[in-house]
Amino acid sequence: MIYKVCSKGVWEEIRQLISWNGSPDDLRDGFIHFSTASQLDGTIRKHYVGQTDLMLLAIDADTLGDALKWEPSRGGDLFPHLYGPLPISRIASAKDLTVSPDGTDPPINDY
Repeated sequence: MIYKVCSKGVWEEIRQLISWNGSPDDLRDGFIHFSTASQLDGTIRKHYVGQTDLMLLAIDADTLGDALKWEPSRGGDLFPHLYGPLPISRIASAKDLTVSPDGTDPPINDY
């Protein structure tokens, strides 16, 4: 599985779509950013500390085909990047995500 964090508002919008082109940051960069389970804590600490109303989307990477590329990013780790829209049908689950105010205890083990 690979993961995408988004707001509940964004989730409510994209779940009505057939496919999603990503967040403004994704559109700027030309691909949809995802994280693996082991990268998720770092992603949350870097981008989502202090935010509420978050959702964690889980996607089976094997269903995304050749549009999914593994590229070096933070710390040289290979991160999953989707070059193209995300078919909403590929989202395996969407769960509420609660992040502690200082980001020291994201409950990723629950996912």
